[in-house]
Amino acid sequence: MPCTPAISGVLETLAFLRDPDFARSRFERYGDVYETSLLGQRTVFIRGGQAIGDLFAQADAVQGWWPDSVRELLGPLSLANRNGADHKARRRVVGQLFASAALKRYSPAIVALVEALNQELLGAQAPVAVVPKLRRFAFSVIASTVLGLDGVDRDALFEDFEIWCQGLFSLPFALPGSPFARARQARMRLLLRLGSVLQKAQAAAASGAPLAAGGLDLLAGGLDEAGLPLADDDVAEQLLLLLFAGYETTASSLSCLLLTLLQHPAELAWLLEELDTLPWPPPEGEAVSAYDALRAPRLDAVVKEVMRLTPPVGGFFRRTREPIALGGVLVPADRVVQVSISASHRHGADPDDLAAFRPQRHLDGDATVFLLPYGGGERVCLGKALAELEIRLLAVGLLKQLSLEMEPDQDLTLMVIPSPSPKDGLLVRSRRRATPQK
Repeated sequence: MPCTPAISGVLETLAFLRDPDFARSRFERYGDVYETSLLGQRTVFIRGGQAIGDLFAQADAVQGWWPDSVRELLGPLSLANRNGADHKARRRVVGQLFASAALKRYSPAIVALVEALNQELLGAQAPVAVVPKLRRFAFSVIASTVLGLDGVDRDALFEDFEIWCQGLFSLPFALPGSPFARARQARMRLLLRLGSVLQKAQAAAASGAPLAAGGLDLLAGGLDEAGLPLADDDVAEQLLLLLFAGYETTASSLSCLLLTLLQHPAELAWLLEELDTLPWPPPEGEAVSAYDALRAPRLDAVVKEVMRLTPPVGGFFRRTREPIALGGVLVPADRVVQVSISASHRHGADPDDLAAFRPQRHLDGDATVFLLPYGGGERVCLGKALAELEIRLLAVGLLKQLSLEMEPDQDLTLMVIPSPSPKDGLLVRSRRRATPQK
C-alpha cells in the first residue's frame, strides 16, 4: 500500500511549529502512517508499535536526520549529524561517560546538588518558580558532575546555552535578532569556552594531575572511525551535544514529574508511602541502585507514566535511503520519517484510559502500553541511564523532605519547544515535610 498523498503548504509548517496536537489530529484523520510537506521537505509521520518496530528492524535502510536549524546548531562534527562508522565510533567514545562505573562516580555530587536545591527552596520567602531551579539543577549535573566545569565556566555556559536551546527548533533564517541568529552567536561562544575547558583537562592529564571532578578523562584516547584520536573541535561538538542531551530533556522530565504529582495528590500520597520506607541520602556507594525498579517500584511506575504522558522529546527523525515498508505502507526513498513518540504513547484500544495519569498500569503487567521516551534502535539516547538516575535521586530527595504547594491562578499550559515545560514556571511554596510516625 503506497503512502498517503502529501498534505502541503505553509500553513502545515506553521501548524507543526505551533500546535502541540499537530501529529495526533492528523493520525486520527489519515491513519498511522501519513505523508506531509514541511519547509519543502516530504515528511512521513508514523506512530504505533508496528510501524516503529518495522523502522528499527530496517536500520540499514535509514539514517539519522535533523531539521536544518538543529543540524546547523549542533554542527557538522556532532554525533547527532553522523551516520555509519563515523556515528558508531563517536558513540563508543561518548558512551563511556554514561557507563555504570561513571554513574557511580557522579552520584555523590548529584546527591549534594539535590540537597542544595532543597535548602534553596526552603529558604525562599515567597512563591518560587521551580522550573528555572530544576533547569539549573539539571545543567549543574551535566556541566559540573559529568564534565567537571568550575563555577565560572558553568555560569557563563548556562546563559549562552539557554539562548542556544531556544533556537534549536526555530525557523532557520538568520535574521538579526531572531532566535536562530542569536543561537548561532551563542554556539560560537559555547564552542570557544568548551575548547578552553578541554585544553585545561588535557594540560592536567599531561602533567599527571587528576581531574577535580567530572568525566572528561574518560574521553582521553578516544578514536575516530579510522582509529585516529579525535580532534579537539570534534570533541568540543560532542560536548555541546552532551550538554543538550543531558540538560534540556532531563530538566523537562523533572518539571513534568513535579507538575503531574502536584496535580494528582492521591497518586502523590501513594508514592510517598513508598518513599517513606527508603533512606535518604542513599547508602554510600549505592546511589545508582538504591531507588531502582526493584527497590522503588512505585517510583519507577510514576516516572514511566510521566514520561509516557509528557515525553521530553515528542519525536525523532530518520531519512530513508531506499524504499521501506512501515506498518504495511510503502515509504519511498529520500523521505524524512518522523517517529511520533507522544502520539504513540497515547495510541491504543482505550484512548480515554491512556489519556489518564495512572501509574499503577505499569505495575499491572499491561503489555499494551507503548513506551519509548528515550527513542530506540541504534540511536537510543546515550544519556538515558544518567537521566534516570537524576530523576530518581531528585524525586526521593525532594519529595521525601519537602511539602510543595502550587500557587493558584498560574498558567500551567505546557510549552512544547524545545521540550515540555509549564508556561509560568510552576510557582510553588515549600516547607519541610513532617516525618511520618512509624
